Amino acid sequence: MKKILLIDDDRLFLESLTNYVSEHYPKLELLAYNNSLQGLAQINPDLDLLLLDLEMPDLDGCKLLAYALEKGVDKSRIIILSGRDADYLHKCFPMGQCLAVLNKNEARQKVVLEMVFDALQKKAGE
Repeated sequence: MKKILLIDDDRLFLESLTNYVSEHYPKLELLAYNNSLQGLAQINPDLDLLLLDLEMPDLDGCKLLAYALEKGVDKSRIIILSGRDADYLHKCFPMGQCLAVLNKNEARQKVVLEMVFDALQKKAGE
């Protein structure tokens, strides 16, 4: 099983993505937290993918990203999610800081997330 950690304070998005992954990607284990402080304890270098909401109370995505990198999570396994537009996100996170920055409400951006899940599912089957 490939392990994914999702930290996002949007309960509806969290529930929707959790249900989607469990239904369509049986070889992926998604751990989901709507509290950034609780999710913080789950960040470790063994994660196959880390999904972080940019704007949250307590610890935001920027702080969680910095913490994850300190803990040894490879930046190519981290995706920042937000309701903000892609231009804003790319200014905050220049190319190379993480795998991707995605607007979680935009259909075209969700396709990118599905491609990442597909790749992880394929690797889990090898």
